[in-house]
Amino acid sequence: MTDHTVKKNPASIPHSIWHADDLRRAEKEAADSLGITLYELMQRAGEAAFNVARSAYPQSTHWLILCGHGNNGGDGYVVARLAVAAGLRVTLLALESDKPLPEEACAAREAWLNAGGVIHAPDIVWPEDVDLIVDGLLGTGLRSAPRENIAALIEHANGYSAPVVALDIPSGLIAQTGATPGAVIQAAHTVTFIALKPGLLTGKARDVVGVLHHNALGLESWLVGQETLLSRFDSSQLKEWLPPRRPTSHKGDNGRLVIIGGDRGTAGAVRMTGEAALRSGAGLVRVLTRIENIAPIITARPELMVHELTPQTLEESLEWADVVVIGPGLGQQTWGKQALQKVENFRKPMLWDADALNLLAINPDKRHNRILTPHPGEAARLLNCSVAEIESDRLLSAQRLVKRYGGVAVLKGAGTVVASDETQGIIDAGNAGMASGGMGDVLSGIIGALLGQKLSPYDAACAGCVAHGAAADVLAARFGTRGMLATDLFSTLQRIVNPEVTDKNHDESSNSAP
Repeated sequence: MTDHTVKKNPASIPHSIWHADDLRRAEKEAADSLGITLYELMQRAGEAAFNVARSAYPQSTHWLILCGHGNNGGDGYVVARLAVAAGLRVTLLALESDKPLPEEACAAREAWLNAGGVIHAPDIVWPEDVDLIVDGLLGTGLRSAPRENIAALIEHANGYSAPVVALDIPSGLIAQTGATPGAVIQAAHTVTFIALKPGLLTGKARDVVGVLHHNALGLESWLVGQETLLSRFDSSQLKEWLPPRRPTSHKGDNGRLVIIGGDRGTAGAVRMTGEAALRSGAGLVRVLTRIENIAPIITARPELMVHELTPQTLEESLEWADVVVIGPGLGQQTWGKQALQKVENFRKPMLWDADALNLLAINPDKRHNRILTPHPGEAARLLNCSVAEIESDRLLSAQRLVKRYGGVAVLKGAGTVVASDETQGIIDAGNAGMASGGMGDVLSGIIGALLGQKLSPYDAACAGCVAHGAAADVLAARFGTRGMLATDLFSTLQRIVNPEVTDKNHDESSNSAP
């Protein structure tokens, strides 16, 4: 299987995402507006998938094509016909059903039979020399775990030596949520049609999608005119958020940030948040923490201003600050609780993370000047539900967080979701190396720094998550994902938040190992 944890999605895929149901409803309208039949769209989809499969596996000679009883199967029939026409051997298996095939899929099936194609029962013995599998079993209409007979085919395909190219979406992956309630195809490549669906970018998507390809099937002009409330964000957009600084800018222009946390034993958390903020361009960073943490933090990073957290220093810092970040290493004892009680009335932008979120779950309130950055466990506590419920629909969970707590919610994970009351985005950056301690502390510092540089809370959250993931992606590409430390990101972060720097030699030297 292609390792999608490191390889980025191609730059050609769009930044707009459609809710799966909306797209299904709009497909006919789009085709009609351009004078295209749905059957013609199916032809185009099959051709697009055939071209990707041929290009990715030029040496393959015997394709096994799995066709379901819907339009996804119809796409499979088109691929089969094109493959035979190109001189390839094709074995096609089709699911039986009492229901009639959709009109377009029926026409594609007839065209396959008229071309001399054979349709085999799904329970035949698979030929041993198959060197590519095309998955056209289930499409974007799936709502629950695949039925037993389909699940058996999926498991057989996953266990086979040949790679899989999925049509529109890997069978078993829910198009809206990225959940996998049962068996799911592990694709090496997925060719999605018309528009991106959320489930290709969040939830379990990265485990099963492989390399993601997109083809609008000639509907680009119609798509451009449509408004979607869901976006994909990646490193190509950083230059829009982070333009070059004015030559005369000074530190006061770039934000005064206060970071509060680091109870006994967790000095590392606030140190990482502070340094991440500095590396992301914060003008001045003050850390309020336990007195015993001051010396080690200043020794490690002298550019941080570190003070003991007392009622007086807190009062003074809140007067001074443009932005507050609270939570990293805060703990849930009286020391942290009292600080949070004082901070909650801060009128300027703030970010709450870690134990600030756990304390918020105990005493919920709504604030519109706040960014929350929970991982799924913290989100579950905030919404009083299970982690499984959070992960079953990450987009909905992020919306629920905003509705209950206000402001902006960042639901972390593979395919991080950022939500405000007006819009949502999915972060298409980052990798499995980020599943280690301290990464959230670094993210808090990055977002806090961008708030201080006058980005709106939603933009700061999106840009911060992208910068965080992109810095990790540079490291993963060079050293792999296993063993990546949160502090390793500091070596690449500065380069990432200066997207105008494009010199290749500079990139390579600045992204060297710390």
